[in-house]
Amino acid sequence: MATNIGMMDGAYFVGRSEILAWINSTLQLNLSKVEEACSGAVQCQLMDVVHPGIVPMHKVNFDAKSEYEMIQNYKVLQDVFNKLKITKHIEVNKLVKGRPLDNLEFMQWMKRYCDSINGGVNHSYNPLERREACKGGKEASKKAAASQSSVRSSTAALKSQPAHNARRSDAPVSSTNPPPKAPKPAYTVPAYDEQITELKLSVDSLEKERDFYFAKLRDIEIVCQCPQVESLPIVGAIKKILYAADDDASIVAEAQAMISFPQKEADLLSPIEEVPEERQSSETQKRKVIVNHDVEAASATTSSPRMRLSDASDVRCSGSPLMTY
Repeated sequence: MATNIGMMDGAYFVGRSEILAWINSTLQLNLSKVEEACSGAVQCQLMDVVHPGIVPMHKVNFDAKSEYEMIQNYKVLQDVFNKLKITKHIEVNKLVKGRPLDNLEFMQWMKRYCDSINGGVNHSYNPLERREACKGGKEASKKAAASQSSVRSSTAALKSQPAHNARRSDAPVSSTNPPPKAPKPAYTVPAYDEQITELKLSVDSLEKERDFYFAKLRDIEIVCQCPQVESLPIVGAIKKILYAADDDASIVAEAQAMISFPQKEADLLSPIEEVPEERQSSETQKRKVIVNHDVEAASATTSSPRMRLSDASDVRCSGSPLMTY
């Protein structure tokens, strides 16, 4: 079961026409653009196809026009995802805007998921009957049926036109009647609509790529503004490139010079010899011993006469051989 698939998965390379054909054949609709499914009702019914009965179709609104009504459909879809423990994130704010690229990507994911559940086929499912329980479901079915009938009638008229023209060519042509004028070619509006849709998809893709790289540059700028690293030469070089107004190659050379110049200054300075900790501790102990000896000698010479007298009496009482009577 494909709940999370990467952007490089084959599902995201499925074309728009294939997605539309899959939606129309599965739900018996007649969508001409992918963004017509931005209300979320189509996605709810697609989930109802692969998981019958789990979607409360009476809460789905096929006649949703405002963003508020569309959000209610996506809430129903999110509840279904939670029941099935599907971790796919639904970007509701982007989908309800009706942007072609966002809706195409989400429908590509929907097709990939539905195909992973029994091949996305449910022969016993009746989309028209299930759609009758939805708000605006009957109207959507009627519009689809009317458009399909008009397509069939136009196709039949095009097929019958060559035969009619052939019968007219077999009839004798009078010399007095002027030759029939050639029919003017029909105005091909769908071709222009397809080109417009492709251009919109291209613009949306470029805008998304632009926003992605701008966010990266903004993150770099925030890191460079930290007080801990703001004074580093490499950070100054990065800022010089970020804030450069012109696309000049000399900017990169100046930034490289900013990095290399402090390194040359550091090489010119002589390194200070570090004294090992053991040597420092031994010298400290020696200084302590010397200081102690000096203090004792100084105390002996600077003692008061009373202290010296007491010391002499102690020696006399002890019977020292140094004392003479």
